[in-house]
Amino acid sequence: MSPKARRHKPTSNLPQLFTIATLGSHSALQILKGAKDEGFHTLAVVTPLNEQLYSSFAFVDETIVIPRYSDFPKLDAELNRRRVILVPHGSFVAYLSMREHKAMRTPYFGNKAVLDWEADRLQQRKWLTRAGLKMPRQFTKASEIDRPVIVKLYGAHGGKGYLFVKNPDDFTARASHLVEQRYIMQEYVLGVPVYIHYFYSPLTGKLEIMSMDRRYESNVDSLGRIPLADQEGWDIQPSYVVIGNQPISLRESLLAEAFNMGEAVVRTSREICPDRGLFGAFCLETIVTPESEFFLMEISARIVAGTNLFIDGSPYSYLNYDEPMSTGRRIAREIKNALLSNSLELVLDQSSRLSFDDGAAINGQPVAVPGPGVPAN
Repeated sequence: MSPKARRHKPTSNLPQLFTIATLGSHSALQILKGAKDEGFHTLAVVTPLNEQLYSSFAFVDETIVIPRYSDFPKLDAELNRRRVILVPHGSFVAYLSMREHKAMRTPYFGNKAVLDWEADRLQQRKWLTRAGLKMPRQFTKASEIDRPVIVKLYGAHGGKGYLFVKNPDDFTARASHLVEQRYIMQEYVLGVPVYIHYFYSPLTGKLEIMSMDRRYESNVDSLGRIPLADQEGWDIQPSYVVIGNQPISLRESLLAEAFNMGEAVVRTSREICPDRGLFGAFCLETIVTPESEFFLMEISARIVAGTNLFIDGSPYSYLNYDEPMSTGRRIAREIKNALLSNSLELVLDQSSRLSFDDGAAINGQPVAVPGPGVPAN
């Protein structure tokens, strides 16, 4: 493990004493750029394969190289000796075991209790249905399949391994190899996939819609451009591996329902994960049907890669902020507001071990937390 650092002129005296850190993957560039814009020192934990990439960006102050992402928990003691706050993203879920992830004591933005509900698709379903949201039918046995279904593996794997299955015989022929893996069988709802990115502030109690995207999946999206008659005779199986994201703007007549869904999810999270629930960035994966109905497919209780489209802000974030505001920067702004108001404990997981003063108020006095659109200082 080797640290590399370079100096930058601080943009703010207050948070320069703190470091925002994350794994060099997924949405790290957005997170670290947003942290630098808010005046924080930044740290990327990288592998030898991508060290040069992250070191090439001026807003990355420092890198720590580890052999593989799964070695990240071994840095816990070192990170705790620094004034580090970790910002998680999808690679934390994909590369770290749940036990090690939750056992780390480095100050961590978010609530780790929500991980148990995010990681288990059955628990996710209980959460979303309890919130009153409409979900596709779910099948527990292949023999029950009476309509097209999509077979989804557990975990944040970007659609890898997903299968489209038409009936029980199709499942037996194509999905029997999944017997030793965890998966769900979910009705395939025809409609437009819309990923809605939210941010909930525990400091102000307000929900914000930050942006929206749809995913570009290979090869299922490219197959959709080839007439069905021309596909006859091809031995091609649809693949749902995500290779990128496209921005999307929702009809304004649907925006209120999208907002209400986010509020319902946050409200219910406080019931299933008392007393703090879900806060910070999260995403609802939806399908919007021709009847303009939302079907909830799943939830990501953290920043998602689709927000990388909006590093300079989105049409929705601009409604609240007259400045570029990515989800990564919004996270840093929340941490900064918490420091200003002596409320850091409200934005960190309860497992966090603070080895530094958790307050940074001006002249020793807490200040009011600015709402959306108001700079922290």
